[in-house]
Amino acid sequence: MHSVFRPAYPCFSPPAAQPAAWLKRTGLLFCAAAALAVSGCASLPTIGPSRTEIENATSPPGAAAIQIVDVDDVITRQLLAQRSQRLFSETLGNALNGTQKIGPGDVIEINIWEAPPATLFGSSLLDTRTGATSTGSRPTTLPEQMVNRDGFVSVPFAGQIKAAGQTLQAIEADIVKKLTGKANQPEVLVRLSRNATSNITVVGEVTNSLKVPLTPSGERLLDALAAAAGVRQPVNKMTIQVTRGANVYSLPLETIIRDPKQNVPLQAGDVVTALFQPLSFTALGATGKNEEINFETQGITLAQALARAGGLIDSRSNPQGVFIFRFEPKGALNWPRQPVTSTPEGMVPVVYRIDLKNPNSFFVMQSFAVNNKDILYVSNAPVAELQKFLNVVFSVAYPVLNAVQATK
Repeated sequence: MHSVFRPAYPCFSPPAAQPAAWLKRTGLLFCAAAALAVSGCASLPTIGPSRTEIENATSPPGAAAIQIVDVDDVITRQLLAQRSQRLFSETLGNALNGTQKIGPGDVIEINIWEAPPATLFGSSLLDTRTGATSTGSRPTTLPEQMVNRDGFVSVPFAGQIKAAGQTLQAIEADIVKKLTGKANQPEVLVRLSRNATSNITVVGEVTNSLKVPLTPSGERLLDALAAAAGVRQPVNKMTIQVTRGANVYSLPLETIIRDPKQNVPLQAGDVVTALFQPLSFTALGATGKNEEINFETQGITLAQALARAGGLIDSRSNPQGVFIFRFEPKGALNWPRQPVTSTPEGMVPVVYRIDLKNPNSFFVMQSFAVNNKDILYVSNAPVAELQKFLNVVFSVAYPVLNAVQATK
């Protein structure tokens, strides 16, 4: 059975008389309205470029060429291999520091014994019980001395003793050596009275910035943070940076807490900096919410990012138009568009494209990592753009048709 089309709007019904003239006049006016709408279709409101416009994107002369890369398992693995962080256990090591060494500014105390009869540092002792004089040995404690800028301390009858860069045991042995033949079987004990050089510094987003003195027990990274009364921001948004010499290493605090191997021993001169670095990406287009979204320092995947952005809007999103806009180092991948041009900083503008119509993409998304300052963009579906166009056409055509109907 064939159905007969009947106009949904009474104003579309042609007059009983002169139907041909009415249709001709109405058709001309409708075409004029449609042409007017078509001429303005380029200025239709939209959330951003369509999938086709992104894929056909070209760069003006002299600008950096945009690379379009399809996200698959191979690309994801290559990117993950480059972003893997070196652990503290690999860079700083887990070996406890050797015996503590003295440096300029440290204050030491020197105690010297002689076997009786003491001839150099000894003295007679009065036995208070018998009133007799005893020749037993007792230590001679020299006044505390600060190791001078040149690294020396002075000991009577031994002269200048090199202390900087030496252990307490090495200083004791050197003093004994220089007193041998002058004192009677000398024995020496050197004690560190005030530690000025074997410290580590804790700064940044901690409750109290301070210097933590190192002891022979071997202080570790979390010991230093505990001495500073902990961090002032959420643990999952903190990065710990360790500066040792000219090298700087960093790792999320959550990783250090979760993996005991990363709680490495510290060395004198280390600087521990607690950094509050709230990472974020921006969600735009046909997603549940368009805004900047923070995430944890250990990172998130594309699947998590889409979920935090409220997912795709079912009524207008294009599942084949999910894109990640990012700058990558020039050597990150084998780029499809040659020659590869980059920014003055050596970064290549890249658009990663993923097709959610392909079920395999949902597995890839669980490994594809989102970087700080990424832009996640979901384009409108073509049917959504068509619907907007038709709305414009009919919004122009209806008043014209109504005016024609009113003048018949």
